[in-house]
Amino acid sequence: MAGHKRNMRGRGTSRGRTADGSPNPIDVHVGARVKMRRTLLGMSQEKLGEAIGLTFQQVQKYERGMNRIGASRLFDISKVLEVPIGYFFDQMDEQVAEHSPRMLAGNAVLAEETIPFPYDPMNKRETLELVRAYYSITDRRAARKVFELMRALAHFGTDVEDEDESFPEEE
Repeated sequence: MAGHKRNMRGRGTSRGRTADGSPNPIDVHVGARVKMRRTLLGMSQEKLGEAIGLTFQQVQKYERGMNRIGASRLFDISKVLEVPIGYFFDQMDEQVAEHSPRMLAGNAVLAEETIPFPYDPMNKRETLELVRAYYSITDRRAARKVFELMRALAHFGTDVEDEDESFPEEE
């Protein structure tokens, strides 16, 4: 009955779900960012749940977007995962952003234009594993050398001047 009254008042579907009953894509995006950051830190769902006073099952529901994360809970999660709240909304593409209540209500004007990112390497498991491995290096000088090596490899061959500094062939 409450859901019926809510719809009659013109506020949309109940409990933040889309018209077909699936989770709102924004909630799914936020949950995926929680999962990505938790995984990056090597933290289990159980450990995150303990830190914020929830079961791992509830954390799992948040990460899947099945349950919405309230503002105070998102605040706690951001503190435990050591990121600003805005982190959970970063890199949201336009198709997802179009599902905000503001957009669904037809109030599409923004103070500034968003820039979509079609490819996000941070969503790849390989990236998360590389970052986790990097931060597990206990000798920070060695970690710095690994960082410098990775940076050099990333730029190898992209600069014309680099070609002049090639190694001489062994005779």
